[in-house]
Amino acid sequence: MGRPVVHFEIIGTDPARLRGYYGELFGWEFDTSGPVSERVSEPDGYGFVETDGIPGGVGGGAAYERHVVFYVGVPDVAAALAEAERLGGTRRMGPDRAPGRDLVVAHFTDPEGNLVGLAGPA
Repeated sequence: MGRPVVHFEIIGTDPARLRGYYGELFGWEFDTSGPVSERVSEPDGYGFVETDGIPGGVGGGAAYERHVVFYVGVPDVAAALAEAERLGGTRRMGPDRAPGRDLVVAHFTDPEGNLVGLAGPA
């Protein structure tokens, strides 16, 4: 078995907007009181989030390059994808059933163009 993923990160040029977006989409609450390296995000611009799965953070600022890599587990991929679009995201793929598995996946980009994955039961 490989090492587990222990953190995810979403960095954009408007971190407050991104935290609002993901907070509304997934019900996440962010703690911006913790310190973070200025190489990662503007001071006080990074919000840590604890989830039922992998903990993560959302931050950045005007001078930071946008990037994200993570999948979010949801009970209904199609419904979550529709909600992502309603909030300003753009569908990129799916929902599609993973070949040979009881798993449905989809991709969307958030309002800043970051690619995000959704995964849930078939």
